[in-house]
Amino acid sequence: MNTHIKSRHMILQRAFSRTLVFLFFAGCYLAGAQQTFAQDSKELVADVARLIGDDNRARLLIEFNNEPKVSIRYLDTPYRIVIDLKKTKFNFLPEDLEPRGILADLRYGSMSDVSSRMVLTLKQSAVLESEELQELEDGRYRLVLDISSAPESVFESILTDQKWDSRPKSGKSSRVLLSGKQDTNTFVIVLDAGHGGIDGGAEGRNGTSEKKVTLAFVLALRDALADLGDAKVVLTRDSDKFISLASRVQIARREHADLFISVHADSIRQRNLRGASVYTLSQKATDAVTESLAESENLTDVIAGLQIEDASDEVTGILIDLARRETKQFSESVADQIVGSFKGQVQLINNPHRRAGFRVLQAPDVPSILIELGFLSNLTDEKLLSNPEWRSKAAKLLAQSITDYKSVVMQSR
Repeated sequence: MNTHIKSRHMILQRAFSRTLVFLFFAGCYLAGAQQTFAQDSKELVADVARLIGDDNRARLLIEFNNEPKVSIRYLDTPYRIVIDLKKTKFNFLPEDLEPRGILADLRYGSMSDVSSRMVLTLKQSAVLESEELQELEDGRYRLVLDISSAPESVFESILTDQKWDSRPKSGKSSRVLLSGKQDTNTFVIVLDAGHGGIDGGAEGRNGTSEKKVTLAFVLALRDALADLGDAKVVLTRDSDKFISLASRVQIARREHADLFISVHADSIRQRNLRGASVYTLSQKATDAVTESLAESENLTDVIAGLQIEDASDEVTGILIDLARRETKQFSESVADQIVGSFKGQVQLINNPHRRAGFRVLQAPDVPSILIELGFLSNLTDEKLLSNPEWRSKAAKLLAQSITDYKSVVMQSR
C-alpha cells in the first residue's frame, strides 16, 4: 500500500471513530433528555409501600415514580395524621399497608381530580417524629415517615398551631351546573352516588366496594331518566371522587332541585339481612339498625379528614328549617311511591320506609330521600348489586316512581 493510500485510509478511520464517538454521546444526551421529559410528564404513582411498627411506634415507607409534594396535618376525635398529595395512582397491594400496632386504620384515595389523600387513624395520641424524602435511582423517590406515641398535650399543641383548610381543592368539574333562578318548567333531579375517592364506603364479603356500586346504579338511573322530558338530571359525582356531605347538600340547593336522591349499599353484622329500603330525614331513628346506618354514613367526612363542624352555616342548624312541612311531606310522599314500585319486583326489608338523621338529607327546601339498594354483607344482595341486569331493572322502576312524582309537582306549579 503506497503512502497516499495509507494516509487516506488513516483519515477515514479517524473520521469513522469520531463519528462513532459523536453518535454515542449524542445518543446518551437524547436518551437523557427523553428520560427527563418522561419523568416530568408522567403521573405520580405510588407503587411500593411498607408498614412496620408496634404499639408505640410505626414506620411508613412509600416509593413514587416521581417527586411527590407532601403536606401533613393532624386531626383529633379520633387522632389522625393526614397526608395530602397531588393526584396519585396507588398501585401497591392493599395488604402492604394493613393497619398494625399504633395504627387503627389507614385509608388512601383521590380527593378530587388534582389531589389525593392518605389518612392514618391512630389508636392513641402520636406525632410524626421525622419525615424524609429520599431520592433513589432512575428518578424515583421514597417517602419515610416515622410515627411515635406522644402525650396528648403535645398532639393538642400541634393541632392548635397548624394551618388547616378543611375544604378539598378541586380542579375542573362538571358536576355542579349553576342554574341561577329556577325555571318552573324544568324538573331538576340531583342523583347522589354515595361515597367516592378516599371514602370507599362499605365492602362486601367478596370485596365489592360500595362506592362502585352506587356510581354504577346512579349512571343506570340517569340513563333510565333520559326519556323523562323537560327534566334536568345532575350528578353529584360521575367518577371516583370524594365529595363532602355538606357539598352534596349544597349542590342540591344551588341546583334548586325538585328531588334529591342519595344512593347507598351498606354492610352490617347481621349477614342474613337483605333487601332495599328508603329513608327520609328525622331526628329520631326508627330502629337500632337504622340508627347504626345513619351513624356510619355521617362519618364520611371524618374518614376523609374533614371536621363535621366545618359544614357551612347553610347546613348547621338545618333541622330547625325542616319545620317547613311542605318539604317534609314531599319527601315522605316520594319515598312511599318508590317503596310501592319496588314491592314484588325488588326485595325489600321489613318496614322499608324508615327515618333517620342522615346529614346528606338535610337540605331545608329540597325533598330528599336516601335509598339503600341492599346490604353488601349479604352474599345474595352483593351478587345482585353487581349485576347490570338487576341494576337496570331497579333503575327503571325507580325512574317510573320519579315520573309519577314529577307529574304531581308540575301540576301544582
